[in-house]
Amino acid sequence: LLDHATGLVVGETTLIGNNVSILHNVTLGGTSKASGDRHLKIGDGVLIGPGTCILGNIKIGDGAKIGACSVVLKEVPPRTTIVGNPARVVGGKDNPIKLDKMPSFTMDHTSWSDYVI
Repeated sequence: LLDHATGLVVGETTLIGNNVSILHNVTLGGTSKASGDRHLKIGDGVLIGPGTCILGNIKIGDGAKIGACSVVLKEVPPRTTIVGNPARVVGGKDNPIKLDKMPSFTMDHTSWSDYVI
């Protein structure tokens, strides 16, 4: 889901998984002018809040939630919530999530990433 899709910048080698929701004014970019694989990899079921900037050849884990206006420069573990500039983990669980509870499906921006099966 590309909500509004205005102001969206996607680097040329960025990989985006299935069932990912990306809100407006998001940058998915690299950190150098080098050629080759220099952009991020986004796992399945990720929710990226508006105004977020994710830079570098890093991985965003499955089911992660990234809060609005966050600046992400390091890898994001699966099923965690990160916020801030620079982004930091503020919640998460090690348990796998049900498909209907994926952040990208529920568009839930307020709850922690602590899904119970």
